[in-house]
Amino acid sequence: MAPAHAQSEPAWRHALSLFGDIKYPADFKRFDYVNPDAPKGGVARMISIGTFDNFNVAVSGVKGSLAPAAALINETLMTRAQDEVATEYGLLAEAASHPEDFSWVTYRLRNEARWHDGKPVTPDDVIFSIEALKKNSPFYASYYRHVAKAEKTGDREIKFTFDSPGNRELPTIVGELPVLPKHYWESPDGQSKKRDISATTLEPPLGSGPYRIKEFSPGRSVTLERVKDYWGANVPAQVGQNNFGELRFEFFRDNQVALEAFKADQADWISENSAKQWATAYDFPAVEEKRVVKEEFPINDSGRMQAFALNLRRDQFKDARLRRAFNYAYDFEEMNKQLFYGQYKRINSYFEGSELACSGLPQGQELQILETVRDKVPAEVFTTPYQNPVGGNPEAVRANLRESVRLLKESGYEVRDRKLVDPAGKPVTVELLVQDPAAERIALFYKPSLERIGVTASVRVVDDAQYQNRLRSFDFDIIIDQWGESLSPGNEQREFWGSQMADQPGSRNTIGIKNPAVDVLIDKVIFAKDRADLVAATHALDRVLLWNFYVVPQFTYPFSRYARWDRFSHADLPKYARSGLPALWWYDAEKAGRIGKRS
Repeated sequence: MAPAHAQSEPAWRHALSLFGDIKYPADFKRFDYVNPDAPKGGVARMISIGTFDNFNVAVSGVKGSLAPAAALINETLMTRAQDEVATEYGLLAEAASHPEDFSWVTYRLRNEARWHDGKPVTPDDVIFSIEALKKNSPFYASYYRHVAKAEKTGDREIKFTFDSPGNRELPTIVGELPVLPKHYWESPDGQSKKRDISATTLEPPLGSGPYRIKEFSPGRSVTLERVKDYWGANVPAQVGQNNFGELRFEFFRDNQVALEAFKADQADWISENSAKQWATAYDFPAVEEKRVVKEEFPINDSGRMQAFALNLRRDQFKDARLRRAFNYAYDFEEMNKQLFYGQYKRINSYFEGSELACSGLPQGQELQILETVRDKVPAEVFTTPYQNPVGGNPEAVRANLRESVRLLKESGYEVRDRKLVDPAGKPVTVELLVQDPAAERIALFYKPSLERIGVTASVRVVDDAQYQNRLRSFDFDIIIDQWGESLSPGNEQREFWGSQMADQPGSRNTIGIKNPAVDVLIDKVIFAKDRADLVAATHALDRVLLWNFYVVPQFTYPFSRYARWDRFSHADLPKYARSGLPALWWYDAEKAGRIGKRS
């Protein structure tokens, strides 16, 4: 028999699952959904909207715009399976171990893991990475705030100790840590200047992933080349993926210009976010000739909230009745008809599109959770199912506007000379801040509705850099924001809605929520003991957020829209993969030959 102390040691695990069973055994060779014999090579030309001035993930979302290529250069300790809800398998790490109370986790690195310069990935790299990310990125500072200590416990082992037990998500989110090379960042660059992990940079970074930067033009394009001696090619979680010889990202400031480039065969793929464009702009000859394929991929891997976000740091938005009045002024149905060809549906949840969205009245476990904050939440949470106002015809719009005016009057506002004024007699003015023509179009549609209730509204379009700076400092009245939600929400909820993040520059709590009840419910989500507990706690959080009217919910579409030149193939895509681009696709020479050479 093993000694007693050995029996108490947690077992090493090849995978971690937030809840439920792990599909693939320790000796699995590959994921079921990949083609292990996919040909390697060929070029895929991708479109990115916007610009970039940074390859440093440590300051992602803090300064500058991070090039999307960075995610293919830097690897994480674990990687997710796309046919399971929340299961991670070893990538840089071969195994993990944690106790039943989730008070710590230890990761064991693969002996073969290497940086592109041939040096091994070490525990020192991992410790350096979490410290640098927490120091320089508001997102990671919040995401990993409960990691109290990271220490080397063996030649290839790193132990992360948490500030309290019971948070079952912490071991898995540590597995999502991007690992950066300490020796690279602590050595001088090619011009003998000291590298600065806290600054943006356009020096091609050293990574460990399947691709490295081949060439780039600042703000315009990035080309990645597949690393031929990539250390992880035979890691089970990587087999059959990352098949392209080159990935080229071309940057465009405007969706319309990007579409014209795609039609001229200057790009292989385009993701289409405009319902109008999808309905009207893809009637060129290559589509009719089947050389260009239009395809929609179901979104099963997440929920979302997209909305006009009202900045609670502005005094006028502190009154929930005014915020609710702004929702009554929004005629989604008419916008959907005029701008979106009726393709969208109104968002009624912060977790829209998933089982985590609340509905009806709270019952069972959800009701028990809400009872703990009954004195801190609106009474309607318990008595009335949440539902957005419905417009779309003159009678409904008039009724909604009357209700809007009633709410404003109830909270001390009144209309004088056709201008809404607050209880002190000051005119109510708002600026809708946007950064691109698509958002401007939406804001301009909303503007007259606000003016009909007496609000003096303006729409201001600024460039990406100015927008990010104003966002970081919370210098706005209303923006269009969106929050993507995983199927197993956890610590990121503090970053989205938690009081501690409301005043943290650059945080994702753009609304500025400081609500004790919301903080309590976030903890209920984070410390859920099983899937049923998690779903109930998320329903409760969703319901309380909705009934505080922090946002004016907009719209969603349950598919990702893509058009592509038909030069590529893929295996059957798993449920949670969306398009699977680019990792699960490959260049198909036979198809490419049929449709002709690229322009």
